[in-house]
Amino acid sequence: MPNTPQKVSTCLWFDTQAEEAANLYTSLFENSSLKVASRYGKNGRMPEGLAMVVLFTLAGTEFMALNGGPMFKHSEASSTTVQCDSQAEIDRLWAALTADGGKESQCGWLKDRFGLSWQIVSNRMGEFMSSGDPARSARVMAAMMQMVKIDVAKLEAAYHGEN
Repeated sequence: MPNTPQKVSTCLWFDTQAEEAANLYTSLFENSSLKVASRYGKNGRMPEGLAMVVLFTLAGTEFMALNGGPMFKHSEASSTTVQCDSQAEIDRLWAALTADGGKESQCGWLKDRFGLSWQIVSNRMGEFMSSGDPARSARVMAAMMQMVKIDVAKLEAAYHGEN
C-alpha cells in the first residue's frame, strides 16, 4: 500500500518564527522531524530567504508552520495536547516549553515562547476521570484545578481518596 498523506493536519501561523518553532518542537518528541521548508523569494511579502512554510512531523503527526506576518496570534481557544507517560516526561516538556519566555497557566496548560498553547497532561487522566465513581472523579478534578503543572502523584492520591 502506498504511503498516503495524513488526511487532516494543523497549520500553525507565526509572524516570522515558524522554522525556529518547528526546530524546537521536533527536538522534544520522538518520531519527529522537519520535512521541508519553502522560502520567500526576492519579491515576496516577507524577507527573502525567510521560511514561508515549514512541514514537520511531531510524534508521527504532520503539521505545517506558516510565516504569515503579525496579523494573527495564537490563543488558548486552540491548544496542542500531549499525553505524557510519566511525571519525568511532564517535567521535561514543561521546562522546555516554558523556557525563554513561555508562560505557565493552570491545570497543565502553558503557552510557549511563540504563543502556542499546550496542555501537558498525564495519559492516566482518562482512568482518573472515568472510574464510574462521581466522588472519585470530583476529587481528581478538584486536585487538578489547584495545579499549574500536572502532578501525577497528587492526582493519584486524590483518585484513591488520600490527602
